[in-house]
Amino acid sequence: MNETDRAYLIDIFLRKKTIYALGMLISLLAHTQTYGQITSQKVDSLVKTAMTKFNVVGTAVAIVKDGKIIHIKGYGVKSNYTKEEIDENTLFAIASNSKAFTTTALAILVEEGKISWQDKVIEHIPEFKMYNDYVTQNFNIQDLVTHRSGLGLGAGDLMFMPDGSDFTIDDILVNFQHFNPKSAFRTKFDYDNLLYLVAGELIARKSGMTWEEFVIRNVLNPLMMDNTFPSLDYILDETNSAKPHTMISETLRVLSNFKTTANGAAGGIFSSVSDICKWMNLHLNKGKYGEKLDKSLFSEESHNEMWRLHTIYQTNKSSRYNSHFAGYGLGWNLMDVKGNKLVYHTGSLPGVGSKIVMIPDINLGIAVFTNTEPGGSFLYESIIQSIIDSYLGLDYYNWIDHYLQNYKNQANRTDSETEKVWKTAKKNYGSSIELDKYTGIFKDKWFGNVEIFEKENLLWFKSHRSPKLNGPLYHYETNTYAIKWEYKDMNADALISFYLDKCGKATRILIKGISSTIDFSFDFQDLDFWRLYDDSCE
Repeated sequence: MNETDRAYLIDIFLRKKTIYALGMLISLLAHTQTYGQITSQKVDSLVKTAMTKFNVVGTAVAIVKDGKIIHIKGYGVKSNYTKEEIDENTLFAIASNSKAFTTTALAILVEEGKISWQDKVIEHIPEFKMYNDYVTQNFNIQDLVTHRSGLGLGAGDLMFMPDGSDFTIDDILVNFQHFNPKSAFRTKFDYDNLLYLVAGELIARKSGMTWEEFVIRNVLNPLMMDNTFPSLDYILDETNSAKPHTMISETLRVLSNFKTTANGAAGGIFSSVSDICKWMNLHLNKGKYGEKLDKSLFSEESHNEMWRLHTIYQTNKSSRYNSHFAGYGLGWNLMDVKGNKLVYHTGSLPGVGSKIVMIPDINLGIAVFTNTEPGGSFLYESIIQSIIDSYLGLDYYNWIDHYLQNYKNQANRTDSETEKVWKTAKKNYGSSIELDKYTGIFKDKWFGNVEIFEKENLLWFKSHRSPKLNGPLYHYETNTYAIKWEYKDMNADALISFYLDKCGKATRILIKGISSTIDFSFDFQDLDFWRLYDDSCE
C-alpha cells in the first residue's frame, strides 16, 4: 500500500468513520508496525532471542536507510572473562568483509591510472606463477578477486590457517604452481583467500606503500573511519575490542585474536558497526560521501564494475524471494530478491563472524558482527533475513528457529562423524604397533616438511612451518590414524593415511579432515607428503 492509499483511507475514516475504513486502518497500522521500517524494539527482541538460542556471547547490529542510521546497538559482552558490555564502537574482526576494501583500493589505483583491471598480474609481479603457463600468462587483476582461478575451494589456506605459520608473500606467489586445478580457468566459482593476498601485494608494489597504509590513507582517513584498523598490529588500545569465543568440550572459551599472514587484504580488518555505517553509505551512494555527498572516493564507473557479475554461481530458487541470479562481483556477492539487487559479504575467523548486506534499490544497509562461533553465523543470518523481510513487506517467517534447526543439524552431523572416528581410535589406543615404521620427515611441495616421531608411546605429527599443527596420532584402522590437534580454536581433527614401501616403511602421507563440516581453509586434501631419506630398503 503506497502513501496515497494510506492518506485516502485515513481521510475516509476521519470524515465518515465507517466500520470498513476503521477495520482497514487498524490492519494498515498493524502491518506498518510489523513490516514497514522495523522498530529498534523489534530488533532488540530478535537479537536477544537469537543470542540465547545460538549461545552467542556478544553481537552488534547496525541498519542504515536513506543515508541515515536508524538502528545501531551492541548486545552482550566483549569477553566471558571481563563481562564488559559491547557498544556500537566495539571493535570486531570482520574477516573476509575486508575483501571489499581491497577491491576498493584497486579501483582507486585504476582511476589513478596506475593499473588496469585487465592488466596481467605478471606485468606487475613477474614471479607470480600459476599451475600452468597459459593461466600464468593470462591471469589478470580481476581474476585475483573473483574466485574463478580454477583452483579448488580454499586452496593453500593452510599457509595462513591456523595463524602463526612462517609462510611469506614470496612463498604464496610461487606456490600456486603446485596445486592441481579443480575446474577449467574462469569457468567455476571456488572461493579463495590467497589470491586476495596477491592483490594486496600488487597494491603495495604499485602504490609504494603497504596494503595497510594504502587502505588507511586512501579509504579509512577520507571516510573518517577512525575506529577501523587494517590489522591487529595497528590497534594500540584493545580496551573496547570484542574477543573471539568458541565452544570447546561444551564450554565457551575465549580465544586470542587471529593474526593475518603476509597482509590483511583477504581478512585483516577490525572495525565497529558505527564505522561500517559510513562504509555502507559510501557504497549505497556509488562512491560519494560527506554531508552533502560532494566528495568522491571512487567513480560511479568503478562502483558499477565492483557491483556487476563477474563469476556466476548457483542461486537459491526460493519462491519467497523469487531470485533469478547469483554470483560474485569484485569483493561482493550479488543476487536479486523480489526484483531488487542484493549485495553482501560474510566474514569468518576462529571465534568471530560478520555479515554486511545492502539493497541499493531501497537504499538499505545492514551489518551484524558477532564474537562467537559456530553460533554467530546462524545468528547474523537469522537477524538479517528478518530485517530484510520487514523492508520487503513479506509475511512473517521464524528465521531464528529455521536457522536453529540448521545449527543443530550441523552440530549433530559434526558430532556423529567425529565421535565415530574417535570411538574407534580410542579402542586401538595402546595397541601393539611397530611405530618406527611410520616415523621420519615428509615433504609436501608447497607446505614444506612435517615430522612423524614417537612421544609417550604414541606417534606425533609436527609441522615445521605451521607450529600450531601438531598433536598425537591414534590408530584408527590398518595404516590410518586420527590426529588430535593441540590447536583447538576450530574443529579440524583429521585422518592421516600412511603408504608403505615393500620393506614396510612409510613413504607417503595423505590427510583429510574427519568432519564433512570442517572449515574449508583446512585444505588437508591438497597435501601430498613424501618421505625424505637417503637409505634404501633393498
